[in-house]
Amino acid sequence: MAENVFLVGFLFICFNFSAAQMVPAMFVFGDSVVDVGNNNYLQLSFARATLPHYGIDFPTKKPTGRFTNGMNPADFLAEKVGLPTSPPYLSLLNESNRNNVSFLTGVSFASGGARVLDGTDPFVLQSIHLTQQVDYFSTVHEEVQKQLGFSGAEKLFLKSIFVVVIGGNDILGYFRSSDLRNKIVPQQYVASMVLTLKAKLKHLYNHGARKFVIVGIGALGCCPSRRRETKNEECNEEINYWIIKHNEGLVSMLQELKSDLKDIYYSYFDTYTVLLSLIQKPAAYGFVEVKAACCGLGSLNAEIFCLPIAAYCSNRSDHIFFDRVHPTEASYRILVDYIFYGPLQYTFPMNMRQLVAV
Repeated sequence: MAENVFLVGFLFICFNFSAAQMVPAMFVFGDSVVDVGNNNYLQLSFARATLPHYGIDFPTKKPTGRFTNGMNPADFLAEKVGLPTSPPYLSLLNESNRNNVSFLTGVSFASGGARVLDGTDPFVLQSIHLTQQVDYFSTVHEEVQKQLGFSGAEKLFLKSIFVVVIGGNDILGYFRSSDLRNKIVPQQYVASMVLTLKAKLKHLYNHGARKFVIVGIGALGCCPSRRRETKNEECNEEINYWIIKHNEGLVSMLQELKSDLKDIYYSYFDTYTVLLSLIQKPAAYGFVEVKAACCGLGSLNAEIFCLPIAAYCSNRSDHIFFDRVHPTEASYRILVDYIFYGPLQYTFPMNMRQLVAV
């Protein structure tokens, strides 16, 4: 086994992998948009996508912990760079052999319900928040150093992609909590989110990360659960306004980070604008239903999540949203194409494909 690990490490250090594999590894941090099953291993969590009809269009046709009908952005991004989907970190803790080579192609720390500001979550044990995700990466960093040595690990992380998709739960949580709104004004709240994320990115940088894909928060005010609370089922403009303000702060922060850390590279994706484009011009992207969820019950199928008692649509590729919050696989596929290929209008200062080549 030791010889096999050495061989794999040598191949990765020399980057002598297949032509389809563009990077040695992908490390994923975030929330339910990119969770591939970490929450399945949280015994006290109810935030799991383990019941029908989640996964109905996944290759296995079974729930996997992905909060959609099929594959999610973590799967599609891995596919783009020729890697297997990064496995859930908590699934690897059950492995009897901790020198698992899975670490060498990446790991996912993403968790449904995760927040940037973990102290604001009233359901603390339901999710792995960003602070804990970053701490878990520190453990993985040590494991990779044991396997490849300091120099080998440094080379691996230098070329790897670090994907960060988080913040939506913070925003939605703020507007659901009268306690939070009484304690802090929205300007301070989104500013605190940005500053906290900056500190976490610096931590990852100090542990060898150099290439980041940062995904901005989408137009969550237009998701079915928020539409059903407004007159005429329109988007919640207050939520969308503060998402825009958060994303503007995030872009400024990334520019400052690049100024401070010359050898850091990033691709920022303007999810908000692209998702809104899908909603406002659905026919151009092959969609029909922009307001209602595919799976759920009640008005807009958005009064409950996609539980086994819920009805679900047969024409899932026609819907932008699968459940009351999460997009369908069809929506995610389009969003990831934008992340990977651009254009500069939506992915800047470079797209993911260009980031890989740096």
